[in-house]
Amino acid sequence: MKSPLNHRGLALLPLLLLAGCNTVVMNPSGDIAAQQARLVVVSTLLMLLIVVPVIALTLFFAWKYRQSNTAAKYEPDWDHSTKLELVIWGAPLLIIIVLGLLTWISTHQLDPYRPLSRIDDKRPLAAGVKPLEVQVVALDWKWLFIYPEQGIATVNELVTPVDVPVRYKITASTVMNAFYVPALAGMIYAMPSMETQLNAVINKPGVYDGFSANFSGAGFSHMRFKYHGVSNADFDAWVAKVKASGAAGAVALDRAAYQVLEKPSEKEPVRYYPAVSADLYDAILNRCVGDGSTCINKMMADDIVRAKTAAELCNTPTPVPNLSMKSNNATRY
Repeated sequence: MKSPLNHRGLALLPLLLLAGCNTVVMNPSGDIAAQQARLVVVSTLLMLLIVVPVIALTLFFAWKYRQSNTAAKYEPDWDHSTKLELVIWGAPLLIIIVLGLLTWISTHQLDPYRPLSRIDDKRPLAAGVKPLEVQVVALDWKWLFIYPEQGIATVNELVTPVDVPVRYKITASTVMNAFYVPALAGMIYAMPSMETQLNAVINKPGVYDGFSANFSGAGFSHMRFKYHGVSNADFDAWVAKVKASGAAGAVALDRAAYQVLEKPSEKEPVRYYPAVSADLYDAILNRCVGDGSTCINKMMADDIVRAKTAAELCNTPTPVPNLSMKSNNATRY
């Protein structure tokens, strides 16, 4: 026979297992992710204001009106109570209104395209601060990060300074993926021929996990990278390290090198490119990396010109023959 202590130990086992979990989503290191975590908590508490009473009343009614309780009041003809109607409909309505306002406000405040206005809840962003730009390309099955201002690129390693706003420009080479660093911010889709953006900041130094959160084929499970939040001095040293990798045989990332990199591969190690073509990201975005291919933005511009020309031709009035001069045969009659 098992003792009560054994039963209590089994009941506490799930808590012990959860104690080893890293709840990074609810305890992030970036201000945007922290605001999103608070939004989840507030929304959950608001919904629990309805969920908990409903569950409690369901259990209470089942116990009070059980068959063996002959003391319970039986009123088969009862069908209406204004007070109950007000509570049943009024409380959920108020919660829905509050949730709607919360959703509307947070949707605008946490818009990933919106430039940051603060470093964290205690430090506003100083005027004139220019965000660091990182161009993100989801490949099969690896991540390419291009630093246009620094003129470098990396594969499966992302490094940004702490407390510095970063603007991520995100696209994909072939199929849809999702750029996700739980400690930094929410998931942002990466789509070919399209650019999405994310404005975010990391507030604590550390090494964080990044991965694709959208299934994209056989190598999807290995499509992971490490995100390093470092000091400004360490970031400058890292940039110098990447640029110095050219002396160790690392090649520049031009169109030819990108076409080799773009080929599907799994478990790709970290790779550095000490130099990168200035127009490479735009060529990736517009699907014209290969020689002789037409860029999508140029194709669209040509289509607009053709459409305007066709519209102008349609709006041009057709010349009408001059019928005021009658023929000699007509004048006879």
